[in-house]
Parts: sequence; structure tokens; C-alpha cells
Amino acid sequence: MNFRLEAAAAALAAVCLAASPCYANHSAPPVKKRPAARKAAAPPSVAEQIQALRQDLQNQIDALKSNLAGKDAQLKQAQQEAAEARAASLRAEAAAADRQQAVQENAAAVSTLQATVTDLKGVQASLASTVSRDTAAIKKDIANPSALRYKGITLTPGGFVTGDTVYRAHATGGDNATAFNAIPYEGADAYSLSEFYGSARQSKIALMAEGKTSWGTLRGYYETDFMGAGLTSNNSQSNGYVLRQRLLYAQAETNTHWAFTGGQMWSLATEGRKGISSAAADVTMPLTIDANYVPGFVWTRQYGFRVVKSFNKAAFGAAVENPQLSYSATLAGSTPYAVLGSAGNNGGGYNAAIGSCSPTTSIVNYTNQAETANGVAVNTDMPVYKTLNSCANLSNISFNQAPDVLAKAAFDPGFGHYEVFGIAGFAHETVYPGETTNSYLYGGLTDIKTGAIVAPALTTAGSFANSIVLGGIGGSLRVPVVANKLTVGAKGLYGPGMGRYGASSLSDVTANAWGGLAPIHNLSGLLTVEANPNPRLVVYMNYGGDYAGRTGYTGATTLGTPAAAQNAAGVWGGTWKAPAAAAVGYGSRLLNNSSCTVTANPGYNGSSTGYYAGGSCGAQTRAVQEAASGYWYDIYKGDRGRLRQGAQYGYTVREGWSGAAGIEAKGIENMFWTSFRYYLP
Repeated sequence: MNFRLEAAAAALAAVCLAASPCYANHSAPPVKKRPAARKAAAPPSVAEQIQALRQDLQNQIDALKSNLAGKDAQLKQAQQEAAEARAASLRAEAAAADRQQAVQENAAAVSTLQATVTDLKGVQASLASTVSRDTAAIKKDIANPSALRYKGITLTPGGFVTGDTVYRAHATGGDNATAFNAIPYEGADAYSLSEFYGSARQSKIALMAEGKTSWGTLRGYYETDFMGAGLTSNNSQSNGYVLRQRLLYAQAETNTHWAFTGGQMWSLATEGRKGISSAAADVTMPLTIDANYVPGFVWTRQYGFRVVKSFNKAAFGAAVENPQLSYSATLAGSTPYAVLGSAGNNGGGYNAAIGSCSPTTSIVNYTNQAETANGVAVNTDMPVYKTLNSCANLSNISFNQAPDVLAKAAFDPGFGHYEVFGIAGFAHETVYPGETTNSYLYGGLTDIKTGAIVAPALTTAGSFANSIVLGGIGGSLRVPVVANKLTVGAKGLYGPGMGRYGASSLSDVTANAWGGLAPIHNLSGLLTVEANPNPRLVVYMNYGGDYAGRTGYTGATTLGTPAAAQNAAGVWGGTWKAPAAAAVGYGSRLLNNSSCTVTANPGYNGSSTGYYAGGSCGAQTRAVQEAASGYWYDIYKGDRGRLRQGAQYGYTVREGWSGAAGIEAKGIENMFWTSFRYYLP
């Protein structure tokens, strides 16, 4: 910038020197008048004027330079101040942004703090409520514990005490458990008499022990009642009935829902409420007062070991369980000599007691007794008698070939509960053809002709081994028709040799014409309806039945009676009438049912077997059916337990297979029950 000013000044001077008018018009200022005494100064020369002009220009240039330098300094200062102001502005903007962010963060923090305070207030209120509730629960557990603690184990007692009564129109002698398969036929002595019993034997004592581990849960369950009978148990004075094992099992259940259970428990064939559970509370029992439940109900309580895998809506299980044959046979008028079981032994390990013994006297032969009457020789037929004591065991133990094998699948799709299961059983025996208890009554003679039957080859002298396979398939369903108000259910089992799984305990097997095992085809079915009009009341209706198929044979023969005369050779004794056809198996059409339906009373015949007219009623049970209805009402249900009252009416019909001449057998039973129970909470 200084260079430009100097160049401009030089150009201006040159122009003025070249044109005199410029100088004339721009002469120096007029010289001041001086006093007269002085001598007037000589005018300056052109050179002096130029010099003066140069000096003046130089002064102006210097002044301009100085001014420009000042301006430049001011400009620099202004630029610096502007830069500083810009920087300050940026800092102010940054500070303002920081303050805005801080304000926003503070607002968010305040909002969060307010929410936290609100949450803390809610947590404090909830915590106070929880502490109050937990304190109340602790106080309640201390005052009224629902379970006991022992070394890390939770002990939960259970059970109830009860007072039950039953009235039956026709006597069975069955106390509070109805022997459905022993309901008397119309011609029986007991059919003309009613019976009443009051009992507390169904009272139960239960205890669940449960311990938690890192991988699952361990359980042990004990349940007993007083339905056992000792040798001195009676209804005469002390009513001293004894405890029996009802349920006793151990269980290990993993966190992945595998359950391993062993001991005495409800059979895997018994219906459950959900999934497959061993717990007594999860078993779906008919709502009856009768300790023997209702015909058609499929159940046993026996030893078993089972493995169950549970899923969200399904469960699958397999088990081996203790077998026990229910055997009933007629073979040529007598039980064949076949080894398939015995009374229990081992000093009380099983029931080896004798229930009853009755003498049987028969003529086994005749002899000649020569007498002289009035001097005349007389030959007299003298019968030879033999008396045997026939004793009935209270309980027979079958010789089991293998355990029963069961498999089951249960489904809970969200609407009802459904099950399907299968059972396989095995039985074996040793048979001695041609030998029956009658052979001892007839001097060693046999009433079964081995040559007249088709039997397996003998394995040892006079005997052979025999075995069969039994099995059945069943299922159940339970559907809520009206939620929490009405539920319907159905249960069924069909197959050969499944009689003991039904509540009527019908026979599983019988004997064929040569004494071998023959399966009886069994069917059990039960329909239930349960209504809950209100939370305290449940009303129920059950209809069910058990059936045993006819498995009769007629190929065998029996000995006739001894003849009271000499034989053709004149030899006394050893003469017999011609043999006749006899009933064989189960439900034979040759059975004598002549007294099964005789209701008249011609006078009691002491030699009869519980029937009038001295006749016989050998009809074996074809079916037992019952229709029952009742209610349970909770008088009180709460922390102090449950007080419950119930009543039930049952109409039961037992029908026998028709025998000779098509005579059938039938017995009708009317029963009325009451119950008053207190359950532990």
C-alpha cells in the first residue's frame, strides 16, 4: 500500500511541472506583509518551489504512510479483535450448546429421578406390602405350619378320619367294602337278610417327604389305612382292625421332568388328573364312599417301578408291576391238580392263614358183611366212608412267571385329559392230567381220562408245563363340559386275563378240558358325571360294569357213584356207575344252577351250600353292573382343614352265566351310604 501512495505522489508532481498553469493556479500562499523597515525578501526560485513541493508531498506521503500504518494497525487490531470475537462467539456458542445439552441432560436426569422416585415409592409400597404379607405368612407358618422341616426335608402330613355307614338290602358280610363278585344270588340264604355296618376303617394316614437337590427333587410317600384284618380282627367287641400298606413309594424327578418311581403305588393303568403322576392327589378316583369304589373302575395298588417323561401337554410312561393271577375253574366237578400257586409262606410275609375248613365225607367203596339172622346167612352191603378236610385259604399267592408290563400315554391339549394304555401279563403252571381232588375220594381212581383229551407232551412222569400270555388295552377321557361346573368322564379296559384290574375282581384265567390255563376275556367300563353347583357342593353319578366271558368246556367226564351191589364176578366193592359229562372251565352250560333263583323257603337244608331246597348254584359271574349317585358337601374348608359330609345310593346287579337247562342266576343289591370326614389341611 505504501508503494502505491508514493507512485501516485510522483505522478502528480510530474504533471504539475509540465504544465505551468497548474503552478500558477496553485501558487504558494501570499507572503505576509512585513514591516516597512525591513527589506523585501527575494521571491523563491523554481527549484526551491519544487523542492518545497517535494517536501510537502513527502510530508503528505509520510503522513499518508503514517496514517496508512495506523489504519493498517487498526485494521490488524480490528481483524484480531474480530478473530477474538469470532473465537469468543464460537466459545459462547459451544458453551451455549454445552449449557443446552446440560439443560437437556438435567431435564432427562430430573425426569429419570422423578420416575425413579415414583418407582421407589411403588417399590417401597410393594416392599411394605410384601414385608407385611411375609410377616403374616411367617407368623401363620409358625402358628399353623402347612409343612414341617427336618434336615432340609419338607414333611407334609395328610389324610383324614371318617365315620362311614352302609345299609344293604341283601347281606354280603363285606363291611364297608362291597364284594361285588359275592353279591348273593336270589336263592341264597343271605339274600333274604339285610345288613348294616358302621366303620372308621377307611381313615387314612399319609406323609410326603420331599427334598430339593441341584438336579431335581427326591420324594418319599407313605399312606396307610385300617382296611387290613388281623387274625383277631372282628366286629364283636374291640373292632381291632389293623393298619395296612396302601401307598409306599420313593421317587426321583429331574429338572428335565424325568421321573423314576418305585414301590407300592396306584397302577399305571389307573386314570390320573394331569400327565402321569404317582401322587395320590393326582389319581382320578370315582367320588364314592364305598371302599371298593364302583364296578368298571380300572385300578390296582401294587408294587411297581415306572419311568415317566413329562412334556408341556403330554406325558409318556412305562412300568413293570407285580402280577397276581385270579383263577377260577371247574374241571369234571373238581379243581384240577395243577401247580400254579399256594397259600403265602415265610412267617407272615404273605397271608398264610386258613380261613375255614369243612369236612367232606364220601363213600369210596363197599364191603360184604355176612350176618346170620334167625339162622339164615345174610350178605349186607357195607359202605366204606372217607372224610377229607377241605380248607380255604384267605389269600393265595400265584407263582408268577414275570411282572406285568404296562405302557401309557397321557395328553392335556388344554381342553380335557386323555389317556391310552396297554397291559401285558404272563402265567405258567404245571399240570398233572387225570388227577383231581376227587381221586382221593374214590380210592385212587381218577375221573379224568388222559386218553380222551388233547394235551401237550408230558415233560416229566405224569405232568407237563404250560404257559400263556395275557394282555389288554384301555383308555380314558375327562372333559369339562361347563368350566368348573360340569365334567364328564369315561374309562375302559378290554382283553384276556384282565379281570383283577376291574373293581369287581373277576377271574383272569380258568382251566380247559385237559387242565391247562385258558384266558377269560374281560371288559371293564365306567361313565362318570360330576357337577359343582357351588364351591362347597359336588354331585356325582357313576355307571359302570365288569364282564367275564364264558370260557366253558364239556369234553371231560366224571366218575359215577359207587354201586351198592356185587359186580358181575360176585366181587364186593369196586363197582361204579357209568360216568357222565361234567362242567369244565368258567361259565359252563353244564353247571347246576337249580337253586340260584329259588326264593321259596322249603326249610333250610344243613348240607346245602348256602342255598335253600338243598340244591346247588354254581353259576359263575358273567357281569356286575352298578348305577350310583351321591354328593359331598364341605361344611368347612379352610386353614383349619376340611369337614365334609356325604351320602350315596347304589343299585347293583350281579348276573351269572346260565347253566344246565338254561337256568340263570341273578342278584340285585340296593345300598345306601353315609360318611362324615375331617381332612387335615
